[in-house]
Amino acid sequence: MAESTPPASAPPAANAAAPKAPPRNPALRMLGLPGLPRKLPSRNWMIFWTVSGAITAAIIYDKREKKRAIARWRHAVEHLAKEPLPDGLTQPRKITIYLSSPPGDGLRIAQDHYTEYVKPILAASGLDWEFVQGRREGDIRAFVAERVRRRRQILDNGGEPPETDKEPTKEEIIEVFRKSRGIKEYDGIRGDVVIGRHTWKEYLRGLHEGWLGSLTPPPEPEPEPKPEPPKADAPESAAEDKTADDKKAEEEKKKAEEEKKPKRPPQPRPHNSPADYPTAPLPAVIPSAFDPSAPIREPHLLGFLNTPTRLYRFFNRRKLADDIGREVAAVCLCTYREYRQLDAAAAAAVDDANPTTDASSSPPQYEQQTELAWEEKDWVKDLWKESAEGPTDEIPERVRAPPVVMDPRIAARMRRFQLTPDDEARARAIVVPEEEVEGWIKGKFRQLYRWGVRKAFEKKKLTPLDDKDVE
Repeated sequence: MAESTPPASAPPAANAAAPKAPPRNPALRMLGLPGLPRKLPSRNWMIFWTVSGAITAAIIYDKREKKRAIARWRHAVEHLAKEPLPDGLTQPRKITIYLSSPPGDGLRIAQDHYTEYVKPILAASGLDWEFVQGRREGDIRAFVAERVRRRRQILDNGGEPPETDKEPTKEEIIEVFRKSRGIKEYDGIRGDVVIGRHTWKEYLRGLHEGWLGSLTPPPEPEPEPKPEPPKADAPESAAEDKTADDKKAEEEKKKAEEEKKPKRPPQPRPHNSPADYPTAPLPAVIPSAFDPSAPIREPHLLGFLNTPTRLYRFFNRRKLADDIGREVAAVCLCTYREYRQLDAAAAAAVDDANPTTDASSSPPQYEQQTELAWEEKDWVKDLWKESAEGPTDEIPERVRAPPVVMDPRIAARMRRFQLTPDDEARARAIVVPEEEVEGWIKGKFRQLYRWGVRKAFEKKKLTPLDDKDVE
């Protein structure tokens, strides 16, 4: 007898009641948004989002405050651009900006530093300026010295440029054209803006060379006779002769390629040295006071091991913008003072705080020697090695590594731009609108909000025209 198959029992899931889904938030349901999660992310995700959010907030906050600082000093000097010139044929005030490539890096770094912190304030003031850029060590020194020597020649010649056999430069042609049209030079204080400690040392050396050095260039040193290379032995085989011919062909090809490249003009040799300052006579045409100057800080630190310091400076760029803005505003407002002479206690403190100075050198005596001295700690070590090697054909004098030597006659005639307490208080009282410092996202939300308000509440009612208006 065949066994009957038992009836299939119902699955247990069918007997048990199905769990009910949690009720969704009606507001989120009406907006079409999913329900919020019931638990927080894991520990690792919480750490990741906390660190990422903190870094992002620090960057955004610093960027906004940097914009606010620059905008504050920009508003403090923008009234100068609205002042009319006294005469239509008088040129506006013109300042000179000196910048050069920092040690161990290129000129682009200095240009970006100027564009980010200095240029917005100068552009708002309406002043005119010219650039002097140095790509290698000594270019600023040579330019400043040559400019001072040319000024001495003009003063010795009664205000007229001396006659020379050289072709006139572009600047000289422009000066002659302006004089023929009756355009007058700006008769007032101009000023110099020097960016970085390395540029400041070259600027000071150029002033001393121009005013205390001779007008005629020094004689060129006689070239040392080069020893003749020993004659090579005759090649033992044809293979060695072939390799020698190939090497000569490669050398000739390299020389031909180097000749095709445009070469930089040679850097002029210095007309004196710091050791000649005490015995150098002072020119009779030297003014009683020079145009004021403003050394602008340019922190520049390289190296992987210096990452913590670089990060700290990156997150505090707002302080750098505020300090540079104060110095540039003083240049625009033309408020200045004399450089101070340091006492023994201040000179010893500065000398101890700067470990890069030579122990055999005398302590600094003038304020010019201590300006931006802390930047030397960030310079690459190769700079000090090159200074020990001495000058070369391309760089006839090393200026950055040696300590600054000041002559009392030159130091007493220098002036420094500095903001007055009243001008600084006026600048601090300026309230920068939020629209000038907000980012792209917040600005778009603000535009969207204003567009919605304008469409909803500022609609103009259309009324039928009268018969008179129709006619």
